[in-house]
Amino acid sequence: MAVCNTQRPRMEGTAALGWFWGSGVFHRSVLKEGAAGLKRFMRHPPLVETHTPGPGTQERILRAAGCPSLVPYQIAHVGLAEAVEPYTMVRTDLPGSYFLACFGGEGRIWLDGRWQRCRAGQACLSPAHVLCAFHAVPGHRWDFVWVRYEASAGRGPLGAASAPVLAGFPSEVFRHAVEGLMAEQAGEGRLVALHHWVELVQGYISRFAQPWHIDDRLSQLWEAVAAKPAHAWTLTELARRAHCSGEHLRRLCRRQLGRSPMQQVTYLRIRHGAGLLAETDLKLEVIAERVGYANPFVFSNTFKRWTGWRPSLYRDRQREAGPYPGPASMG
Repeated sequence: MAVCNTQRPRMEGTAALGWFWGSGVFHRSVLKEGAAGLKRFMRHPPLVETHTPGPGTQERILRAAGCPSLVPYQIAHVGLAEAVEPYTMVRTDLPGSYFLACFGGEGRIWLDGRWQRCRAGQACLSPAHVLCAFHAVPGHRWDFVWVRYEASAGRGPLGAASAPVLAGFPSEVFRHAVEGLMAEQAGEGRLVALHHWVELVQGYISRFAQPWHIDDRLSQLWEAVAAKPAHAWTLTELARRAHCSGEHLRRLCRRQLGRSPMQQVTYLRIRHGAGLLAETDLKLEVIAERVGYANPFVFSNTFKRWTGWRPSLYRDRQREAGPYPGPASMG
């Protein structure tokens, strides 16, 4: 177990603004809103690589090196945090997926190209090789538990097309499962008991990652979209295929995936585009067309917003890292 205490340097004025420009996520809406938009945007940290717990944050971490029972599930480490400002975590290219469940207070997470609130009773699941960022907010303590996975070749909790982003989750129960695992490791460390605790932790995450199994309509719908990302999907057609109204489909997707139906379409297109970038030498224009974008610049900007990388840089990084692990790495 480890308690980390560090503090990140504060930046003000034009220096901080320069950091935001450097992160590549300075939104047009901020420019349109002027000073008010800038003030709103500056509440969030820059999206540059960092892990800044701060002096008021406590973290307990159990790593696979000290608990071999985590290894069969490709879990790098699990942890519990009691975080306060300026706690910040930004990872621009994690090799494996990252699961976070909030059981107290609230914080902010970067998902689907925007900052979102994460409260008690919610969990988020970030695929591998995309921007993963979250931070505490002023005046709020943020209590959460996390599980980080190693790189995998199509295994792990992100094995299907419609893995959720942000949704409801029994975070308090999950917290006790992780605390039980840590207590057993720190105590007698019996292998059978450790195996059962890890299996319980993995079971909760797998169930969260595959909620569509309770509704075959959504399962079939998203598999159909994933198979034809270039199709001009509309909410009307999606609802017709799911045999429900557009509003009902919105509610289902928000509850089960944390996304709107059309955001899920975008997600599946970007995921397919990432595979083509890593596995082929196709030009950007061709890839954009194959995933439903007539304009390669629109595809490039959307890809950057969702993954944190420009397509060309993403391709270079994947080539350096080795063979692309397949669509499962992006959810």
